[in-house]
Amino acid sequence: MGEEKDGPKYDPNRRTSPAAFLRGFLREPRQVGSIIPSSRFLEQRIVEASELSAASRVVELGPGTGGTTRTFLRHLTQDAKLLSIELSPYFHELLGEIADPRFTNHLGSAEDLAEILALHDMGQPDVVISGIPFSKMPEAVATRVAQAVKDNLAEGGRFIAYQFRRDVATITGPIMGAPASCALELRNIPPMRVYSWFKLDGG
Repeated sequence: MGEEKDGPKYDPNRRTSPAAFLRGFLREPRQVGSIIPSSRFLEQRIVEASELSAASRVVELGPGTGGTTRTFLRHLTQDAKLLSIELSPYFHELLGEIADPRFTNHLGSAEDLAEILALHDMGQPDVVISGIPFSKMPEAVATRVAQAVKDNLAEGGRFIAYQFRRDVATITGPIMGAPASCALELRNIPPMRVYSWFKLDGG
């Protein structure tokens, strides 16, 4: 979990700073899918697809500056857990400003999902939400991430990916099958597709 810093504490209504997001994009453009944060319309679509109010263990891959993270925390129950996995040290440091006992902030790669879950005694998540741009990852890395998600999801769990391009479906399809749904959110810059997969029993 990120170190708690002096200064402002967790504000559940705080919006992500566009300037901070842009700085992150300029620092590491290959790891960021957009130059501005997600809109509230996209966040709400992700929340609905994830059914967060019924989830007890949630993993967020590529949370960025934490705008989506704060939204997810507002919709989770008080006994739920949210684990973020962020590859960028810059974004990881910003996420450390979120002081919520339900939240764990991990610096690392989504490829190592099994080890990270074990490290934080998380158990199998009900929901994995990914904002990492699959289109910007080497195909072998993206495939390993998708496989790690499937291997570690609880039975009946959901994988939600919001993406500008369709690469995630091409990569995840052979591993988890065709997406159960794909919704286009136009009220976001750029417009984003929200994909949903379910891990079926024995799948």
